[in-house]
Amino acid sequence: MNMLRSSIVVLALLAIITGVAYPLFVTGIANVLFPWQAKGSLIEQDNRVVGSVLIGQNYQSENYFLGRPSATADHPYNALASGASNLAVSNPELNKAFSQRSQQLRAQNPDATSILPVDLLTSSASGLDPDISVSAALYQAPRIAKNRQLSLKDVESLIAIQTQKPLFGFIGEPVVNVLQLNMALDELKQQLNLPAH
Repeated sequence: MNMLRSSIVVLALLAIITGVAYPLFVTGIANVLFPWQAKGSLIEQDNRVVGSVLIGQNYQSENYFLGRPSATADHPYNALASGASNLAVSNPELNKAFSQRSQQLRAQNPDATSILPVDLLTSSASGLDPDISVSAALYQAPRIAKNRQLSLKDVESLIAIQTQKPLFGFIGEPVVNVLQLNMALDELKQQLNLPAH
């Protein structure tokens, strides 16, 4: 009986330490040292959360840059169902999906002169990738410039400003966060529409 009582006390004590005290301690430290990251790297606009830099969004409008395709269950960019399509290279459905995406992207971007970037055709392993390659952003630039009535140079400059460099200059590839790029695009249009003072 003493052994059972001791086991229950140790179990309860460990549950409190590892299940309550430690998580609260780590969360507190994170909120002090990294408050923005600890709260999900959320982006606010006009005092409301519009998204996170860590999770892609399903843009449908021709006036916005598109992210990578998402293969999450129920609907694209479903953060509750992160995952890939799991289609093998030999699966005909994968080739069919590539063909459909390729046709759709070429129809949406008739003025694009570069090769269709692979990250606009393939979904990521999580289905939630918030970033695209610089080439994927530049591929879409003529469409954005035309639809937004901006110069191509202005759009390309915006892409360059929003490009995130590799960590330490060599770890990873340069990428562009689609949500931040589209928000900057809206801000640019507003700035250009401001009356002259």
